[in-house]
Amino acid sequence: MSSMPAGGNRILVVLLVPLFMSLMSVSVVNVALPAIETGLQATSADLQWVLAGYALSFGVVLVAAGRAGDLWGRKPLFIAGILLFTAGSLASGLAVDPLMLNLSRVLTGLGSGVLNPQIIGIIQNVFQGRARGRAYGLFGTVVGLGVAIGPTLGGVIIGALGPEWGWRTTFLINVPFGILGAVLTALWLHPPQRVRRPGSRRSLADLDPVGAVLLAAAVIGMMLPFILPGTWLLLVPAALLLVLWWLWEAGMRSRLPQTGRAPMVDPALFRIPSFSYSTVATAFLLGAMPGLWAVQALVTQQGLGLSALAAGLTSLPTAMAVMVLSPWIGNHVHRRGPLFVLLGALLGIAAVGLSMIAFHQIASGAWPYWTLAACLFLFGPAQALLMTSTQVLTMHEVPLHAAGAAGGVSQTAQRVMTAIGLAAVTGAFYASLTASGAGGGHAGDSTAPAPGSPVAVSYGEAAETALLVVIGLLAVTLLAGVLDFLRRYRNGTLSLED
Repeated sequence: MSSMPAGGNRILVVLLVPLFMSLMSVSVVNVALPAIETGLQATSADLQWVLAGYALSFGVVLVAAGRAGDLWGRKPLFIAGILLFTAGSLASGLAVDPLMLNLSRVLTGLGSGVLNPQIIGIIQNVFQGRARGRAYGLFGTVVGLGVAIGPTLGGVIIGALGPEWGWRTTFLINVPFGILGAVLTALWLHPPQRVRRPGSRRSLADLDPVGAVLLAAAVIGMMLPFILPGTWLLLVPAALLLVLWWLWEAGMRSRLPQTGRAPMVDPALFRIPSFSYSTVATAFLLGAMPGLWAVQALVTQQGLGLSALAAGLTSLPTAMAVMVLSPWIGNHVHRRGPLFVLLGALLGIAAVGLSMIAFHQIASGAWPYWTLAACLFLFGPAQALLMTSTQVLTMHEVPLHAAGAAGGVSQTAQRVMTAIGLAAVTGAFYASLTASGAGGGHAGDSTAPAPGSPVAVSYGEAAETALLVVIGLLAVTLLAGVLDFLRRYRNGTLSLED
């Protein structure tokens, strides 16, 4: 057991506020897209890149940024990431045309990609034992709030300030917090001396630029087809680049005694069972979550004719459950983490199953709309159990000198699976909707569909189909949790206490 280190609460503040901003920037934009389209006369392709530019640049730099933090220290990289994110947010809010907005979103995503792996590395380095579990509990709280509260906050801001200044404020709100975060990080964050391999150096060559470029190209090739339709052929060269990257990293590791240069990602990292199982569990969870909330928003607004604010508020009880439960789970994850993963996955599958019933009943007019929020509320405890526990389990056996790169690998897997999961879930939704011949409704329109109408029923059926995909993704999370639990049970390592 370990107590909170000196200044631990301050460190958590400077780490978790930028984390919240970077994750909220993923979800808050969804409700702002119609206002952006009108305000900047943006095309559908422009709007796709508002989302894709951020997601791609975020995912591409994660591993290299984590490795750079391992080599040159995480504090300067963390501050640089905050400043890049803040500059991108400012430029996004002041954009005068779609091109400026999309370039600014790329810059914002780069900032997120640089700062995020430093957070995991710093937590791993600064906190120990129960204090680390508590830190990851708060980490899980912020992840849940950032993803879930973004649509609600975006709806409130646009409703209060109007479409033009509303969408701009969803970006500009990050600026004062970013500046304050950079200043407080400089003043408060004093992590221990970084831990590096004996004899390792800190030149650009030690960053493994070839490995960084190969992995970045592979990640782009894997993510882009699931973000922009019509680019499926990129999956073939992406797979080849991923193989080349693996061979390069393995070759660098084998030449380490002669060259003294370690690979950007040590292939031995994937031979750590806790890292591999928990990375898979978290990635498939984050593949399921965005699709679930996207379907909920589509059915609420286009199928039932309700407002964007109503769609956002539906996720609020889930976010509150995450916020309340994650710290408690963090305090107990050192003893029950593997069990928490199993319980979380089972509860998540149950929550999605109940939501399928709710979608059907609400669309047919048999249940009131609030029952959907009640069913989705159960996803909050599931998310809290999973996110908090898998973060601790992922990094538990990772050497400190590789913490940044490991965090980058884990988060890259999450970004890739988020893109794949969102495409799979929404693809199943629209395929079912097209098969039914239903047209899309519009929130606030006097002719918008209502519960019990043919359009609403078709949207409810499409939601049921899409949520089967969500359950399939969560089943992989459950399988990874079961395999890790059985391994630990046989080895007698269910408890993480030293």
